[in-house]
Amino acid sequence: MYKFPASTLVSHAIILQPVIVQASFKTQKDLLGCRTKVPRNVNMEKLRNGYLFPEISRLEVQHIEKYPNAKLISLGIGDTTEPVPQIITSSMANYAHALSTVDGYTGYGPEQGNKALRKAIAKEFYKDLPIKDTEVFVSDGAQSDITRLQLLLGSNVTIAVQDPSFPAYIDSSVIIGQAGVEDEAGRYGSIEYMKCGPHNNFFPDLATTSRADIIFFCSPNNPTGHAATRKQLEQLVNFARENGSIIIFDSAYSSYIKDDSPRSIYEIPGAREVAIEISSFSKFAGFTGVRLGWTVVPEEVLYSNGFPVIHDFNRIVCTCFNGASNIAQAGGLACLSSEGFLAVRSLVDYYMENAKILVETFASVGLKVYGGTNAPYIWVHFPGSNSWDVCTKVLEKAHIITIPGSGFGPSGEEFLRISAFGHRESIREASSRLKSLFL
Repeated sequence: MYKFPASTLVSHAIILQPVIVQASFKTQKDLLGCRTKVPRNVNMEKLRNGYLFPEISRLEVQHIEKYPNAKLISLGIGDTTEPVPQIITSSMANYAHALSTVDGYTGYGPEQGNKALRKAIAKEFYKDLPIKDTEVFVSDGAQSDITRLQLLLGSNVTIAVQDPSFPAYIDSSVIIGQAGVEDEAGRYGSIEYMKCGPHNNFFPDLATTSRADIIFFCSPNNPTGHAATRKQLEQLVNFARENGSIIIFDSAYSSYIKDDSPRSIYEIPGAREVAIEISSFSKFAGFTGVRLGWTVVPEEVLYSNGFPVIHDFNRIVCTCFNGASNIAQAGGLACLSSEGFLAVRSLVDYYMENAKILVETFASVGLKVYGGTNAPYIWVHFPGSNSWDVCTKVLEKAHIITIPGSGFGPSGEEFLRISAFGHRESIREASSRLKSLFL
């Protein structure tokens, strides 16, 4: 049984200190000796020192410098590791090569995306659901679409987020001016934090949740790995309908669902009137570097004045985006071919086998483990511990990168998020090190 000792490790405040940024700023000021009369965006000043994942990357670089001979294993940032299937890369390569020919050259495409790809997404991911291809907007990834949706919604709306949740929901809300002031507990005053943990089966108590205009909801959830049940999503949709709210539903990990949990919010009756869905090829097809995603905006989602949201989102896309790369979209079409779909499914299965190994590893040392069955993330509980201290201990003693749960929100304290993205030999080696550390 693992018992966590009193920590004497470096505090998370030191870890998060943006040394590189500050040094760069001082150097520039000393060199230039002047400044403009342009004030800094006050919302940027409200952000924490650094976005979570670049901070983790900085920790990784520092650790390599400190231990140059150690074999560092990353179970932290959720970046795919296995090669994209050749049927997909061949399609992108052929498209790229054709650009060097007169007949094959193409320039700008539709901002909303290739028509054939929009149809394929509607057909393959939404099958029997009434999603039209004209409601699908192809993008360069779900995270970019989160920001575009924030730009669409503006600063005068109120928002609710799962706690813990993907940091981009909150950080983009701060930047756009929705969040208010951060308190000592790390919560912004104008954001409704919906606590989701083992105590409530990772679903908020909606009876005590204040109304918000916009509800960000991710399922399967990043970081906890929990896939909301049909009953839970029915409650969420009913809550949004009763309160006149819009759900921003992040289904980026839906392809990892193994049971009968809904893969789309539109499987729930009434969702077309109150939900926008964002999703991605990143974790489904290994496109984290290729960059391709989509957003679905049903025609029935209306503002309070009756104007269709889809028209404004179309304007945002046309104004702020020239469309996803034609080469990436060729790869997306290949993913959704019958042969390509089977190939990418094998990638999902590979990562889920990694997840199984990691779940069994932490359970074997007496730790309570969540997730890892419908998502490539494992949520491990270290009772009474500071999550940054645990993260640092694992890094220093086992040379393994993890993510502290508090980086995803106050309710993430005492947890680590473990990513199942990795080569199998690295996962097995990590398993061995973790058992040695915690047994």
